[in-house]
Amino acid sequence: MNKSWLLLFASFTLVLSACFSDPLADGTDPYAPTVFKEGNTLMPLNPPNKKYLVPFSVSQTTIFKFAVDTESIKIGNDGVTRYIVVITNPSGGQNAYFEGIRCDTFQWRLYGTLEANQQWRANPLGSWLAIKDNIPNRYQAALAQGAFCNLATQEKSYAKVVKSLDPNNFLGIIAPVGSEAELPTIR
Repeated sequence: MNKSWLLLFASFTLVLSACFSDPLADGTDPYAPTVFKEGNTLMPLNPPNKKYLVPFSVSQTTIFKFAVDTESIKIGNDGVTRYIVVITNPSGGQNAYFEGIRCDTFQWRLYGTLEANQQWRANPLGSWLAIKDNIPNRYQAALAQGAFCNLATQEKSYAKVVKSLDPNNFLGIIAPVGSEAELPTIR
């Protein structure tokens, strides 16, 4: 009888301690928001590659043409998709930017600009800015909604991102009726 009382007491104590123990005693809360820690970002070594420039539609009201260098797309483990975008104005002038998009917060950041000497100039003071979806030159929104993000989650498959950028598949916005997306040329 003494052994059974001892066994019953030990079982009861074990169950009771499990009920009153802190499930988060190790200090981790699986439901706590994570703090964003941006990974190291290296500037591109080369200008955009003409061979890999893919045009994409941004809005029906923009006067600019946009293309992304698919070879430059890097899907980071930190949740940032980095890429080079080329913007061509109506007179043919071009600017190239190295940027990043965060899907979880719908933000973008400018990392650098391609200068006339074909060298990248870093933008060390760049910060994360909200992506605007209601402006004519909404190219970050088009890239986020059409290729880089799956709602608020980063698309992890490079092949899916590139397939989404195909002008026949791009869903960032419907292309203007009667227009053809033209491939900009890098000078």
